Amino acid sequence: MGKKEKGKASAKAPEPAFRDCDPDPAGEEVPLSALFRDPGKAWEILRTGRLIQLLLGVVLAGFLLRFLNLGANSLWLDEASTLGFARKSIVGIWGTLSAGEFNPPLFYWMEHLMLTFGESEAVLRFLPALLGALTVVVMYFVAREVLDRPSSLVAAALLAFSPFHIYYSQEARAYAPMLFFFALALLFFLKATRKGGYGNWIAFGAFSALAFWTHFYAFVPVGVLILLAFAFRFQAIRANLKEATAPLLALGVFMILALPLIVNAVQLFLLRTGGGPSFGIQGFSTITQTLVQISGFNLFLAVILLALFIAGVAWLVPRDRGLAVLLVAGLALPLLASVFLSYRMPMVPRYLIYLQPFLFLGVAASFPIFCRAVRSRYLAVAAVLLIFLAAVPFLSTYYTTQKDDWRGLSRYLGDRTDPGDLVVVIPGYVRQPLEYYYSNQSDGTLLYGLYTPADLERVSASAGGHRVFYVLTSDVSSTDPGGNVVRWLEDHTDMDQAVRYGPGIFLLRSG
Repeated sequence: MGKKEKGKASAKAPEPAFRDCDPDPAGEEVPLSALFRDPGKAWEILRTGRLIQLLLGVVLAGFLLRFLNLGANSLWLDEASTLGFARKSIVGIWGTLSAGEFNPPLFYWMEHLMLTFGESEAVLRFLPALLGALTVVVMYFVAREVLDRPSSLVAAALLAFSPFHIYYSQEARAYAPMLFFFALALLFFLKATRKGGYGNWIAFGAFSALAFWTHFYAFVPVGVLILLAFAFRFQAIRANLKEATAPLLALGVFMILALPLIVNAVQLFLLRTGGGPSFGIQGFSTITQTLVQISGFNLFLAVILLALFIAGVAWLVPRDRGLAVLLVAGLALPLLASVFLSYRMPMVPRYLIYLQPFLFLGVAASFPIFCRAVRSRYLAVAAVLLIFLAAVPFLSTYYTTQKDDWRGLSRYLGDRTDPGDLVVVIPGYVRQPLEYYYSNQSDGTLLYGLYTPADLERVSASAGGHRVFYVLTSDVSSTDPGGNVVRWLEDHTDMDQAVRYGPGIFLLRSG
């Protein structure tokens, strides 16, 4: 099983002319295993290899940007939900699927183990930050399977300085971990389709299953890769059915490992798509907003990256048609599937974080075009610097901007409320992040989570001589799209005096 398959084409070597753009053209490609066996050799490469020094700098920057101020922002709703699930037992977390939780259990199990170290914001976000930073390393090796060394450095830098990836690497949710596992699946897919080896096919199937166990929507890109695995071998399979053995092996590994989850996933999918979306974006806005966000929350950057992606694919077509097809299919098919699904279920760009490797590989593939024009060993350095500078506007405000400030709101309530006062959270399920910071028991207040004007009328009537503090969040549009709750608050509170805590939290008071 560990032997390579016969007759499989290996990856093409980069064109010799483009070694002119390698920061270390004399440097040799050394397997990682060799570096561990010979520390002296490793030190010599680190000391003299310009490209490895640049790569190390990019990786270190990736770690720094993902761990910097990790606990600064207060938990938001979904992160508080993560904590609630992680507090359950291992069996209890699995049981949440039957109860209707729309996320698979692997990330919650990982967070359950992390709670050994506490329940602070930094502890809850540690794993996404770590796996997000490690994905930068994986991204380099993914690119190195199909591109030259300078282009691979560019691909790693695009992910290291990606505002979208930094943002979700600092969030206690499954998006960055899912991308880590999917990037590994993509790495072994490339190894398997280009170099053969049943071990690579097994690893592809296994990491695909881990991505699926981390987030259900990973099924879409995994499905694309499995489809392409058969498509790339279609002619060979027609001539000899044994040629289907390797991709069938990967599919079998995936199915076996994912089997305990698949039945639940189908049931949850039918439930999720049965009632239509209650939030998110719909139609072709799914494509535009996703591309803008994964490019750095910036329309101008999205246009530039998409243009470079198209140029990179055009460059690849006569040189590596299979890779060009992979990049176009990997980017386009999930987007088109998401447009269709957006009318049936909630759809937001963070679900499609796995598009970044395809986009960034295509952008990096355009590097030889510039190299042919310039042919300078400093071109890769300039490219990394430009990528960093493009991220500076985001980075300059990101670490000092408070997101939804449940911590500050809780301090305000603790300072201003008296025993017997009422604290009403709208909609009711948003109580989770507030309760992480605020204890109504120690404060002597009554805490309610409400949804309708009738609920608000009933509770406010029971206040007696006590004040009522209304915590209104932007989630109200999902539970009350008609705006009846907001109109009730306009009639019973002074909306002009609302205090804002971040972009989506408003505190109003009556009495």
